[in-house]
Amino acid sequence: MRLFRRGEVETSMARLVAGLGNPGPEHARDRHNVGWMVADELARRHQGSFKGKFHGRLADVRVEGEKLALLKPETYMNESGASIQAAAAFYKLASEQVLVVHDDVDLETARLQARLGGGLAGHNGLRSIAQRLGTQEFLRLRVGVGRPGRGDPRPVADYVLSGFAPEDDVDAIVGQAADAVECLAVEGLEETQRRFN
Repeated sequence: MRLFRRGEVETSMARLVAGLGNPGPEHARDRHNVGWMVADELARRHQGSFKGKFHGRLADVRVEGEKLALLKPETYMNESGASIQAAAAFYKLASEQVLVVHDDVDLETARLQARLGGGLAGHNGLRSIAQRLGTQEFLRLRVGVGRPGRGDPRPVADYVLSGFAPEDDVDAIVGQAADAVECLAVEGLEETQRRFN
């Protein structure tokens, strides 16, 4: 399903890309903040600079002519929907034009899955977004962070609020997720699923 054709949206915002995370330097490299890391990487690649807006940090970039708003909600994960709803309303975007990049414990570390809609899988950030947008029919890029390994006594909540393991190539994980966002923006969902899922 191709939601936008190249060049179709000339001056208006084609998509809101919201990377989920928690504010504060202590969370900067947490698994739960992989969405923020992807937003930062996209801003770096496309010369975007973040400024405070919509209870978060916002940067406008162009990817092969497609105008994207990159958003890092600073409301803490559980209230991400407030920031995303405000930005989507400002740009007059439908829920299908909102792409949420988030960590997912049900996928192996570094595995990606792009999809439109779906369940919330106990993810408080997704729950907040669905409540605020009034629908679960928004785009997601799930970035696998895995679960605690055998013998790891930590609950999942503590696990996602900790850093990646030393053997995980965080830069490669973030880079590939950013590649998937670019593909989705330019080529559409089906091509992104074919290449990255």
